[in-house]
Amino acid sequence: MTILITGANGTVSSAVLRSLPGKDDVRVLVRDPAKAPAGYEVAVGDLDDPATLGEAFDGVDTLWLLTAMGPQAPHASMNAVWAARRAGVRHVVRLSAIGAAHDAPTRNGRLHALSDVELQASGLDWTIIRPAFFMQNLLGAVNGGTLYGSTGQGRIGLIDTRDIGEFAAKVLTDPRPHTGKVYTLTGPASISLGEAAGHLGDVYGRPISYQPLSPDQVHAAMLDAGLPEWIAAVSVEYAVAYAGGWGDYTTPDFTSVVGHAPRSFLDFAHAHADRLAAPTPS
Repeated sequence: MTILITGANGTVSSAVLRSLPGKDDVRVLVRDPAKAPAGYEVAVGDLDDPATLGEAFDGVDTLWLLTAMGPQAPHASMNAVWAARRAGVRHVVRLSAIGAAHDAPTRNGRLHALSDVELQASGLDWTIIRPAFFMQNLLGAVNGGTLYGSTGQGRIGLIDTRDIGEFAAKVLTDPRPHTGKVYTLTGPASISLGEAAGHLGDVYGRPISYQPLSPDQVHAAMLDAGLPEWIAAVSVEYAVAYAGGWGDYTTPDFTSVVGHAPRSFLDFAHAHADRLAAPTPS
């Protein structure tokens, strides 16, 4: 059984690769072969260019479909699903977004809803995974004794991307029991970033306060970091939704499939203590 991994150099797909039981029968799709993860069969292609996908998808049984966030995401997903149909792929495991729906409060959620529906109507076997806010989004968010965040006082079922990778690997290696399932993945508890700051204080052994950022501050910080306007604006949409309590829930989906609880924020903070703090200027 050949598994094709798209988005192979990204945070989530890298976690998927680390969680798969081996490298045999795993193919990675990359645009630049020089940047391909080591040890895997490499296919060169671009989801934005359907003409590049035929050979890459040939002989694939199961597809891990991850598209980059942006207004072109449905185009990339559409191209992948069409290539999968033409190549005889049996099962597509798609990374969607939490709360993806036609009435989602973010453009990203509404775009993912379009691609989810298209996959569901494709005639292929499918599984859709909708993860909550990534704990890894907070890397570099501690500056001095302060955690800076965009979600106000909202509580969120934060999830570690390592758990997304483990969950996806479980489905990819035995997809049949998960055919036609939509899973929403959260961590074990819904917490505010103020509570997260308290956990960080336990990790660092000193008080860590939480400073919420306003939507305008979030937008400006994204642009200052070099991110495109669309990404900055959609990040504000998420921030406003989370601040209003939109992400305040957890689900049993991870545990029901994997067989153990997902990592807590404290587990994550201990593992990433050196990366949660912003680099000290030299």
